[in-house]
Amino acid sequence: MALHTAPSFEALEKLGQTRDADLVSRRMLDPQRTRGRGAQTNRVGRFERHQRDSFDDGWADEDPEAAQVETREHIERAKSIIARNDSPDIGFDRSINPYRGCEHGCSYCFARPTHSYLGLSAGLDFERDIYVKVNAAELLRKELGDRRYKPRPIAIGTNTDPYQPLERKHRIMRQVLEVLQETGHPVTITTKSALVVRDLDILIDMASKGLVSVALSMTSMDHKLSRRMEPRASSPEKRLEAIRLLSEAGVPTAVLAAPMIPAINDMELERILDAAAAQGARAASMILLRLPGEVRDVFREWLLRYFPDRMRHVMSLVRDTRGGNDNDPRYGSRMRGEGPYAILLRQRFELARDRHGLGAKLPPLRTDLFVPPAPERRQMELF
Repeated sequence: MALHTAPSFEALEKLGQTRDADLVSRRMLDPQRTRGRGAQTNRVGRFERHQRDSFDDGWADEDPEAAQVETREHIERAKSIIARNDSPDIGFDRSINPYRGCEHGCSYCFARPTHSYLGLSAGLDFERDIYVKVNAAELLRKELGDRRYKPRPIAIGTNTDPYQPLERKHRIMRQVLEVLQETGHPVTITTKSALVVRDLDILIDMASKGLVSVALSMTSMDHKLSRRMEPRASSPEKRLEAIRLLSEAGVPTAVLAAPMIPAINDMELERILDAAAAQGARAASMILLRLPGEVRDVFREWLLRYFPDRMRHVMSLVRDTRGGNDNDPRYGSRMRGEGPYAILLRQRFELARDRHGLGAKLPPLRTDLFVPPAPERRQMELF
């Protein structure tokens, strides 16, 4: 293992030489190590004092880390659980994240930079170092019991997926739902996992009272492409089955075509909406690819691994939608993009949405049924 300064992606794209692609690819880990992962490197977080970059220098690597990258669980006792935001282009003002990091491993995940605040990498660390908030339900009960609390729908799954693989073991999301069900509190759920149907008993009860809606995120109907884009998420078939089961059970369900990536999966937009509508989805939405912070390089390295011949074309189209930049953080345009490509994609989405009857919004969730949780009695209060 040796250290070096790798050529920038900007230089690579300008030169367009095979030898330069080889130089950049050398800093990426062996594909055998990153099987089932989205990130191809594990560069140091941006807040660290020293920056390091590694590459294969051809010598045998005896480091035990050379084995396939495995998930590492970190038990965390969070200090608070309901996160607030005042972003004008987001349809919720509060959310819950039962986990930090996400094992699904999507290279384009906009939540990746959050791991930098933990002193970790937005690359492989984000999808292998998963923090489990074991006291999430306890905190939620406490925060909902605050006298000043006013109920509004809580969004879950907006940052990291609440039904990622570790949820099978820890059941944190289910515990959170049990508190919301008990208190009659509305919730919206976004996920890429068919594991959501495990909690159908709770979701059916809440749906009958107008307290829940679910959105399944779909990126591709191609199993091979989906596995590359979302290595540990449920297959497209399983997600469609989840839409069917939720819809048949009376749970308001939508499909989220996100993200749409130019020249990678954008040609599947109509097919995704068609398939979701056939399984009972009632609404649809779409988000264009975003590349904030470290996500830009993680995504580019993913392109270099799987679609080296399309890399320059994809990034050129991305910049066309972001005012000439790799990312546009401005409110209003960051979700939709701008320019001819973004306009055409939006028109295609609207036509397909209306053709399949997915134009209606899911019914608004009720807040009038909320009852604060009963305060927990201490043992001394019994005497």
